[in-house]
Amino acid sequence: MELAISAVTGELVSRFLSLLVNKFHSSHAYSEEKQLKRLEQLILRARTVVEEADGQYITNSGMLEQLSMLAKALYRGYWALGAFRYRSLEETPIDEEEQKEEVSNSSPPKRLRTFHGSARKKKATYLPELQGALESLEDAVSSMTEFVIILGGYDRMLRRPYDVYLYNDNIMFGRHSEKQKLLNFLLQHGSPGGALAVLPVIGGPGVGKRTLVAHVCKDERVSSQFSSILHLNGDSVCRIADHVSVLSGKVLVVVELVSDVDQEDWVKFCSTLASMDSGCKVIIISRCRSSEKLGTVKPIFLNTLPYEEFSYLFKTLAFGSADPAQHPPLARIADKMAREMQSDWSLVAANLLADVMRRNLNLHFWLSMLSRMKRFVERNFSMFGEHPQLLILRRHQIDVTDFLHPASPLRILPSCTTGSSLTEITKKRQLLPNVRLGDLVADPGARPQGDFNVVSWESRLPPYTSFVHFASNGAPSVAEDTPLSRRKRKSV
Repeated sequence: MELAISAVTGELVSRFLSLLVNKFHSSHAYSEEKQLKRLEQLILRARTVVEEADGQYITNSGMLEQLSMLAKALYRGYWALGAFRYRSLEETPIDEEEQKEEVSNSSPPKRLRTFHGSARKKKATYLPELQGALESLEDAVSSMTEFVIILGGYDRMLRRPYDVYLYNDNIMFGRHSEKQKLLNFLLQHGSPGGALAVLPVIGGPGVGKRTLVAHVCKDERVSSQFSSILHLNGDSVCRIADHVSVLSGKVLVVVELVSDVDQEDWVKFCSTLASMDSGCKVIIISRCRSSEKLGTVKPIFLNTLPYEEFSYLFKTLAFGSADPAQHPPLARIADKMAREMQSDWSLVAANLLADVMRRNLNLHFWLSMLSRMKRFVERNFSMFGEHPQLLILRRHQIDVTDFLHPASPLRILPSCTTGSSLTEITKKRQLLPNVRLGDLVADPGARPQGDFNVVSWESRLPPYTSFVHFASNGAPSVAEDTPLSRRKRKSV
């Protein structure tokens, strides 16, 4: 009898506990569903405000700060929503496929570098990310009422043709507040005391300084504000007097500095422009923090995009017209690649890889690209002791063998990434065949027999820069003392 009572009691306790567990999981799942729905609603509201603000001229500095905060919260929300949706893929055969891909390719037995940030998280860790993104967006959106009301009082920009929006890589991404600050500087009439107005735009390599300036200068209000826009480099600053005879009215001068400019030359440059017209202005594009002292207004600093924003951009470029939500495994791989690239690579590299991956939305191919990228970094660390991005900045040759399949040894000499894009390539190299790097990755048979130029990427945004490198088939290495400068793509 006691055994029967004990068995019945045990069964009842078991069922009660099971009921509690099921109820907890049910309420937990419902809570997650509510949070996801709430996050989607907030993303839609934030996106609407950001897009509306991006189409108007905002002169209030406080509003620009709010816009920047809202944009960061928006991209964090996008990332959390996507990551939470494909969390069920963790610890699945995708990881096994990635391991197989790593093993199937020859790689150094000893890792020379530990890659930062792993996308392999447990499911439970995504819930805090979701809650954090939700709270961040709620805080940002809750303070948008006054922002939206004041926004309605600003002038609207002229809308671009609809067909431009058909191609995401034809539109400058992000930098909402920076665009507004630069625009305000150019449209502001005069300067205090009649002095020459100088605005430094400072940032690391490949963060989009020249693209930002070109994008704003293309605005119709800016082009109508100045009679001419002159582009100079540090070497030609001292020769500004040579251009005075052909310049008149308000002139905008964009100066690209790769090193400190001689103080005497700079003073002479500024005095020459100041004597022409009180409305003349100067924009300095530089990587050097020391250029800040040359400005007469607060500089604009461009930093590397935050991971969530960089990931959103990379997935947008890599998927093209496809919806990442329809390809969860690929979206997860894109997040991993973005994690690897965000701090060490430039936006040029992101566009390059995205262009190649967009051609083939295949799981195995994307895993292969992730593996190739890691081996590419390790190989160059092994051979030259530095990350490929640093080698490119120094115009040192890099080994791109790992991006070709089947592997075929190939080293290229990166183009000059610090000079003017108008510098011409030597006539000898102009006669060499041009091959897109994406075509080489997709079909190694596209590689010419002799020397050739490798076009890693061509920008679809002003100033339409082509990144062209030299590849030699006749020698194991490339001379490092022969620079190949970027070319400006001719507009049709």
